[in-house]
Amino acid sequence: MIEISKIEQFDVFAGKQIMIAGPCSAESERQVMECALSLAAQGVRIFRAGVWKPRTRPGCFEGAGTPALKWLEQVKAQTGMAVTTEVANSRHVEAAMKAGVDILWIGARTTTSPFAVQEIADALKGADVPVLVKNPINAELELWMGAFERLSAAGITRLAAIHRGFSSYGERIYRYSPQWQIPVELRRLIPGLPIICDPSHMAGKRDLVAPLSQMALDMKADGLFIEVHTDPDHALSDNRQQITPQQFKQLTDSLMIHKDTTASDMAVLKPYRDKIQNIDRQIASLLAQRLDLAREAGDLKQMLNLAVLQPERYRSLADDMVAEGLKYGLNQEFVRAVFEALHAESINNQLDKYNKTK
Repeated sequence: MIEISKIEQFDVFAGKQIMIAGPCSAESERQVMECALSLAAQGVRIFRAGVWKPRTRPGCFEGAGTPALKWLEQVKAQTGMAVTTEVANSRHVEAAMKAGVDILWIGARTTTSPFAVQEIADALKGADVPVLVKNPINAELELWMGAFERLSAAGITRLAAIHRGFSSYGERIYRYSPQWQIPVELRRLIPGLPIICDPSHMAGKRDLVAPLSQMALDMKADGLFIEVHTDPDHALSDNRQQITPQQFKQLTDSLMIHKDTTASDMAVLKPYRDKIQNIDRQIASLLAQRLDLAREAGDLKQMLNLAVLQPERYRSLADDMVAEGLKYGLNQEFVRAVFEALHAESINNQLDKYNKTK
């Protein structure tokens, strides 16, 4: 069982949840201090800045490195804010701890590698420091869980998750798809784990950061992890998704925290929930019927010596389903995702049947 302890720095920000803000990268002493002073004046208590930046391709700005830790020390001394930065290996951990970094975070690329997470966990053994873990780039809950398990086994109990969205293919609104159901499931599996949303990475564009922030709070996120830069257009990394301190203030002023559900609210909602549950039961019955028919079709394919997957048929069905969904005002990405999941289950059932008869 993963033990979770309170992180003292996670005080509520202006009645609105945990707020962690700062530039994607620590680029210069002046840039860091200007941003930190502006955010401190707005009441932010935790300042974020990437000292080491893992980049997809070489030749991009990979952070100012260890010298930037001195800038974070100045932020602490001059503003009283706690500071956090990303670590990707044991050397980063040692340098950050030596510089007095208050909170460490593990990035999405690092979470993807069990070897890297284990190296960090080993380096943290015996330390009492909060660690935030971003979800892996791909939608793999097991990898995310594994990171928490490795850190917990090393004695780290002050843990929190950062939900920054997941990589997806094809046309998409966001840089990284939120897939809200995954952090919801993580919360169920690790009760008491704070889950903070990173709307900046999800959005990929600054005009989507505010609406995603509100969505996150509507989904009961415990706080936000936002990239703020004094001159985002000229930022050396992720310039499109960073917002200015002024835009950050507008964002935080606009956020709404919804009240917890009361007994009277539950009574009002009950008739609607009962109807939804009844429809869900009908959907389950229809799904079972569809899968039964798919199995029968699979038997026929086997008799006729046909391949299980027929790509042209699949593409045609998927397009038909999306078109049908649009008639009812359904989101086409949602319809396609449902169809893909259902089709994958049908194919898996047919493949299982093929393998059992061989």
